[in-house]
Order: sequence, then C-alpha cells, then structure tokens
Amino acid sequence: MLGVSLAALIASSPALAQSQTSNSTVEEIIVTATKREQTLQDVPVSVSVTGAQAVERAQVRDLIDLQSMVPSLKVSQFNAVSQTNFVIRGFGNGNGNDGIESSVAVFIDGVYRSRSSSALDDLPEIERIEVLRGPQSTLFGKNVSAGAISIVTKKPQFDFGGKAEVSLGNYNSQQFKATVTGPLSETVALRLSGGMNKRDGFATNVITGNDVNNRDRWSIRGDVLWLPTDDTSIRIIADYNKINEVCCTVVQLLNGPATQFIGAPAPFGLGAKIGNPATKFNRDVTFTSDPANSLSGKGVSGQLDHDFGFANLTAITAYRKQNSASFQDIDFSGADLATNDLGNTIKTFTQELRLASKGDGPLSWLVGGFYQNEKLDTGRTIAFGKDIRGFAEGLSGPVPAALLGALPAPLRPALTGRSNIYALEFLQSLVTPSVVPGKTYFQAGQGIDDYYAMEQTSFSLFGQADYAVTDKLTLTGGLAFLSDEKDAKSNVVLKDPFSSLNLSAVPQLSALGLPGNLYAALGGLQFYYGNTTNHAPVNFPNASESGKLKADKVTYSLRAAYDFGSINTYVSYSTGWKAGAFNLSSDSRPPNANGVGRSANPEDVTVLEAGLKANFPGGYLNVAVFDQAIEGFQSNAFTGLGYSLVNAGKESVRGFEVDSAYRPLPWLALTGAVTYLDPKYDSFTGAACVNYDTVRCPLNPATGRRPNFRDLTGDAPAGIPKWSVSTSATANHNFGNGYAGYLRVEYDYTSDTQLTETTPPELSTWGQNNVNASLGLINEAHQLEAMLWVRNLTKENSLIASFPTVVQDGSYSGYPTVPRTYGVTLRKSF
Repeated sequence: MLGVSLAALIASSPALAQSQTSNSTVEEIIVTATKREQTLQDVPVSVSVTGAQAVERAQVRDLIDLQSMVPSLKVSQFNAVSQTNFVIRGFGNGNGNDGIESSVAVFIDGVYRSRSSSALDDLPEIERIEVLRGPQSTLFGKNVSAGAISIVTKKPQFDFGGKAEVSLGNYNSQQFKATVTGPLSETVALRLSGGMNKRDGFATNVITGNDVNNRDRWSIRGDVLWLPTDDTSIRIIADYNKINEVCCTVVQLLNGPATQFIGAPAPFGLGAKIGNPATKFNRDVTFTSDPANSLSGKGVSGQLDHDFGFANLTAITAYRKQNSASFQDIDFSGADLATNDLGNTIKTFTQELRLASKGDGPLSWLVGGFYQNEKLDTGRTIAFGKDIRGFAEGLSGPVPAALLGALPAPLRPALTGRSNIYALEFLQSLVTPSVVPGKTYFQAGQGIDDYYAMEQTSFSLFGQADYAVTDKLTLTGGLAFLSDEKDAKSNVVLKDPFSSLNLSAVPQLSALGLPGNLYAALGGLQFYYGNTTNHAPVNFPNASESGKLKADKVTYSLRAAYDFGSINTYVSYSTGWKAGAFNLSSDSRPPNANGVGRSANPEDVTVLEAGLKANFPGGYLNVAVFDQAIEGFQSNAFTGLGYSLVNAGKESVRGFEVDSAYRPLPWLALTGAVTYLDPKYDSFTGAACVNYDTVRCPLNPATGRRPNFRDLTGDAPAGIPKWSVSTSATANHNFGNGYAGYLRVEYDYTSDTQLTETTPPELSTWGQNNVNASLGLINEAHQLEAMLWVRNLTKENSLIASFPTVVQDGSYSGYPTVPRTYGVTLRKSF
C-alpha cells in the first residue's frame, strides 16, 4: 500500500509543480543526526524533527508533551517527578530502578543526560528537537540501544534581541519565560534565559483536601559564545533548575480482598477510605499524607569548535549534579500502613572529542571518543505506619478451631478470638521471651532501609566513513568500541522482623510439638525476602560477589544510500549495545538464589532498515521499514515493592514509520506521522510471576507459594501499541496592516495496548485519542503574539501506566492521564 501510494505521489509530482505557487513550500530542515549538518531529506537515518515554532504553538513544555508530535516516542511519568521512562519503537526502560540506565539517551546541546529525570526541565529556548530512531551506538557511544533524543538550543547572537512570554490557564496555571541575547564585545555574545512554571494540581487528596499533581518549577540558564578567531568558537553553558511538587496521582483499578479489608467498617476492617475504581477519572486520591517531591539539577558544559582546514574539531566537556527526593504514602489508601522516603544524588562528568573531515572529495570521515564517569547514591526507607498491625492481623485471620483444639487447655483462653499473628507471637514467647505478644511484629517504624552506591566508568572510540561511489550512490561504514565498568555496593537493613522468619519451619512451634509450617497461612504478609532461603538481604560486595560489572563491545553500521533526485533511498544494518545493570532494589538477590537476580547482562541490538525520502513540490514523505531485535532485553518490572530485573532471551519488533509534511495551499500546512509496530518475545522464560496468571503461575496449596518466573515466549510485550498516529493542520491568514493569524489543530492517537505485564489485561489495556489546538494573532511590526490554546480538547481519559498495589495482593493501581488544560499565551519578541 505504501509503495503504490508513493508511486502515485511521484507520478503526480510534475502536475503538482505546475499548480503550486512559490509560497507553497516546506522550509528546509537542518539536522545533525550523523554529527554533521545535513538536511532532513538528505540524511539517511530515520529521524523526526520538531522546530521551535511548532513547540511554541503546540504548547510543548517538556519532553512528556513532545510525544504528541512524535508517534515513535512515548514518555511516561510515574510515581515521582524523577521517575520517567522514554521509549522509542517500543524499546526503553530505566524507570524507577537507578541501577538500570535508559535505552533511550537524551542529549542537550551535545551533553549526555544520563538519567531520565534530568531531561525533564521545561524546555529552554530551543532551535529544534531531533528524535533518532533505532540504535545509535556507532556515533553516540553511550546507552542508545533504542534511540536518542537530541535537543539543540539557540546560540547567543551578536545582535541584541530576546523574547518574553507569559501563559495563564486553568488550574491556576502561570508560566513565565524570557530570554535575552546580545554582544558583550566584538567576539563575545551572551544569552540569558529563565522560566517559572506553576499550576494547581488536577487531582484532590480526599484525606487532606489538598491538590495533587501540581506544577512548581523554575530554571535559569546562562550561555556564552566566544569567537576568538575566525576558525575557533567556544561555547560555555551553565544551568540550574528546581522542582518542588506534590506528585503523583494514583487511582485504584481494582480493590482486592486486602484493599476491601482496609475500607470495611470495624470490626470487619479498618474503616479507612479507599479509592473507588468506578470513579478513577474523577482523579480523587486517598493518601494519608500528600506526596512531596523535590528535584534540583545543575551543570556546566563547554564546547570548543576549531576549523583546521582539512577537518573540524569538536570537544564537549560537561559536569552535572542532580539531587532528588520524594516522600509518599505507598499503600494509596486512607489507612496509615507504610510510607516511602526515597532519593538519590547523581554526579556525572562527560568528555567527547570528535574530528570531522572537510572537502568535496568522494571520501568523508569522522572519528571520535567519549568518556563518562558517574557516581550514584540512591536508596529509600520504607516505614510501617500506625495501622499496619490491624491490617496484618485482619489479613492473617482468626486462630482456627483446629489449632485451638491442639493446644493445651490452659493456653486456649489466651488465643480465643485472637489473630494468627498474635497467636504466633504468643506461642513463640513461651519459648523465646524476647517475643512479646502484640508488640513484636508489624509495629510502626519497622520496615527496611534499602540503600546503594554505584560508580560507573565508560568510554567509547568511534568512527564513520562515507564514500561517494558515484554522484548518486554513497556507501557508509561505522565502527565503535564501547567499554563499561560499574562498581556497586549495598547497605540494606531489614527492620521487619516478621519478614525475617522462616515460616516453613518455625522452631518455637516445633519445640511445643505444633506444626511448624505457616507459610501457606501467613506467607503473604512477608513483604521482604519471604521467598529466599535466608529470609534476609545479602549485602554486596561479599566473599562470592565482587560488586563489579565490566564488559566491552564492538558495534558497527553499514549503509548504502542512493539519490534518485527527488527521492533518496537507503538500506542499513546497524548494531547497538547497552551495558549490564545492577538491580538496586529490595528484590535484588545473590546469583542462583531463590528469586530475582542481582544484575542483568548487557543488551545487544540489531536492526535491518530500509528507508525512502521523497521531495515533491509543497512537501515531503519519509518512509522507513525495519526489523529490530534486542538480545538480552533488560526487563525491569515493578512487582509491588521492588523490581524484577532480568534479561529476556530476545525481544523483536517489525514495523514501519511514515513522516510527512505538505502545503497544498500557501495558507495551509499539513503534517502526518504514522508508526506501526509488531512486537514479540522471541524468548523470555524468566518473566516475573503474577497472581492473575493462574495457568503459568499456579499456587501450590501445600506451600502457599507461586513459581518465581513464568514463560512469556511468543507473547507480545506490554506497553507497545501497534498503531501510533500524529497529525496536524495549520491554517495561516494575513489580515493586512501587519496582522496575521493562525489556527493549529493536532490529533494524537495510540491503539489499545496492555500497559504492563504485571497487571491483568482487562484492567491495563488502554489507548489514547487526544486533540490539541491553538489559535493565534500576530502583530508582525511589533513582534507581538497572542495565542489561545487547549490540550486534550475532548477530555480524553486514559491511563499512563498500571501496577500491582503495594502490600495489597490482588489489588491494582494506575496513573491517569492529564485532563483538559487550556489558557492564553502572550509573547513579545524584540
């Protein structure tokens, strides 16, 4: 179908050329996807480009908003402002577990941002945003096994100018942005930029009455450009951003028995408020305390460019530091069961050097190197609240009559009407006096201290050569050597004495002549390490674990491009790599132990791709068809209190992408982009077991245990929609007397897909149908612009993600999408 449509389009080009006026053209777009400046239509890479004007008119405020314009890109923010996931062509991970890096790398002015959260600053004064699809390891070095996002900001100018804007909207939204640029001398120019973004929350905590999911962030940036000679330029950028927000909204999708007990009135339950799945899109949440989030990031970078005549040298040096912290009620109910106090500090130094040839000969080349050193401290403290005892006693149930009958008569009155938890403490206390009935297990303040440190050192050497065999045919080869080493250590302290018990053989019960295996009855209340042989964390490094991961890899790319004139075609084969990862969560286990592993092996990526880029009068059409696979995909599934980090044997996706723009009339501009993905687990035998999959995770009635893993081989991976579509139409009109106006409408669609494999499909299968629009009036003489805008015009309700509710087996929660927002923006340029 694509081929027939394209053939018809090409055949009609001469007729189109005769009917178009000189104004019916699409502006030429310059990109640096191959570390050289090329036009979008000439670069033989699948890349989407979003310009500054489109960002402004679409009210794109950060990379979360950007996904509405790039269908291959999906960006999700989960339970904290620092926990964000980037996905390209269905591949991407790294959210929540600091030991695993994203498969999608983000670069801002050439500087690698190592963690997802560090890329969520409100966008500065940008020139363009490039989204490169598929592995980019040959030229970008670091973890770009799924793709890369490159943000290019506007450089300082030697002509004085600037821009200021203010936006006001619903939910008391207030945003201010300003940038000013100009010369400090004949060779030095400066740009200063800053912004503030505030908004009330769109959800309400019915326990405290306060808003949730607000905006409260600001940033400042200084950018200096120095041109000491005609051949040399030096650019220094320093920035600081701060976020203090109440985030994030969590609603109930299904209330299982544990959650129903929380909401049931006494004496049958705790009588606390719980979320109502039937009204989840009212966005009312039930938290005993409001979630608090803070994040600060700062950094400085320097870029040197020098023209040697035969080649251009580029050197980029950068240092960044990020601190984040959050405090949450993690049971998402009105009962005070548990809180999570977590945070991290990340310090990153990067250095890149590259030399790119100049000249008009048939051979062009680029060589370079990249170095990174990163130090990470991360962790959390989960503490039980005052209602945890009542919750545990209620779920454990009353002492059964059979047990009472087996006890000596003098003991029966003390346990009649008591819970199994109390009975366990009472019987243990007969042998071990330190166990006090009612005061040993499930007490406020108990829980876990879960802390880790990691240092990473990585480098790469890369090169690429293009050879023009003829004026039409160009062959390209690229090669990269990648090396990565991680040193990690843990400091995990289990403060939940109940989880430390071996319920399969309680020694005090055996001493009393009673059955010692209580796992089937009480194992569900062991929130940590209940399924390990020692029922406790094993910190590392230790005698058998070095705490080191080290690996090297050579990646390469081969490409042939042919220029037919108005049509450019290419075919390529590329490989990519992402280093191994540590599981820095309480589900981390020593190798070969019962449970999830300590680390995951590297990812190896291959992609075979063919592309076609057609220019025609008034527009362009780009098509890419690909077959992409990841050997050892690092699956990072949230299972309730920790992360199951394991390697899938192989995950693959076949599909195509279409990206187009067309101006049929001088006053009308159209864009359209489509992504189709057909993903599959070719091999995945180590997926985390879940309670809803009773076929592959059957409960053993004798032990009360499920298998640790299930086999998802042949299944479609969750979170990857088959169809994603993004379209826009912009109508411009010149009113005369220096006034012009525009109307822009966007449509963003994703087909229904299961969001996560740890949640039942009937609860977690969602798509999106979003409409955004803006209406603007421009006074060109005074460089003034007024714009009315709306996002999610039709009030589309959907879910971003879903997950098993913490410490409530059989319950599920989710993150709803943002409701309709609207407002007005006034912008002044000078």
